[in-house]
Amino acid sequence: MKTATGIALAGLLTLSLSCAPMPGAAQSLMRCGPFIQEALTAPVPRENGHARARFEQINAAVKTQPYRVLFFGDSLTELFDQDVWREHMAARGVLNAGISGDRTDHLRWRLDHGHLDGPPPQAVVLLIGTNDLTHDRSPEMVAEGIRANLLKLRQRVPRADILLLGLWPREDVPHILQRHEIAAVNALISTCGDAIRVRYADLGRLLLEPNGKLSPQISPDRLHFSAQGYARLAPTLEGLIDQLLTGR
Repeated sequence: MKTATGIALAGLLTLSLSCAPMPGAAQSLMRCGPFIQEALTAPVPRENGHARARFEQINAAVKTQPYRVLFFGDSLTELFDQDVWREHMAARGVLNAGISGDRTDHLRWRLDHGHLDGPPPQAVVLLIGTNDLTHDRSPEMVAEGIRANLLKLRQRVPRADILLLGLWPREDVPHILQRHEIAAVNALISTCGDAIRVRYADLGRLLLEPNGKLSPQISPDRLHFSAQGYARLAPTLEGLIDQLLTGR
C-alpha cells in the first residue's frame, strides 16, 4: 500500500531509471531541449571577494569532507537555514555547494574548475536559474542554461542520480511577471526529468499560501527564505534525496 508521503512525492517528481550512461553519451541521453537556437553565454568565473572565497571553500571541502550528495545552487542553497540543514541534510551526507549571486553560466564554470574533483557523488541536487531571470534572460535562455549544467554533470559524474529542482517562487503575488517567467522555465525544464537518471521536482507550492502569495514570514524579501520557509521544504526534499540514495 502506498503511504500518503509516497503518493505526495510521486506527484512532485518525474523519474526515469536506466543504467548509468557513459560520459560521451550525455547529449543523446538528455531528452529535453535545446530550448534556444543561439549560443549560450560562455561559462565565466566570478572574481568578487565572497564568490571567490566561497568557490575555494567548496573546492577544499570536496577534497577533505565526506559526502554522498552535492547540492549545487546560488544563494537559495548557500543560505539554507543552518539548523534546518543540520536536521535534514547533513546526516545524509549532503554538501552545500551554493554560491550567492551565481547564474547558470557561473555554475557551468565551477563544475569544470574543482567542484567535481573529489570522490564522485552518489547524487546531485541542482537548483539554479533565478538570478538569470534577474538579469533579464528569457525563460528559454534560463532553461537552456540549466540544461547545459545537466549535460555537464552527466559528462563529469555519469553514475550520479540528479535531482533537478524547479525554480522557487519569488515576489509576493501570483500575477507578477517573474512568477510567470518562473512557471515558463519550470515547464521547460520539467521535460528534462525524462532523461536517464534525472528526476525533476517542483517544490514551489510548499512555500506558498493557499491564495498563491508568499508571506513575509516565509520570504521576508520575496526572494530568499526564512528558517520557517526552509522548514516547509525540508521534509519533502529529504524524502526525495533518500529516494536517490536508496535507488527508489
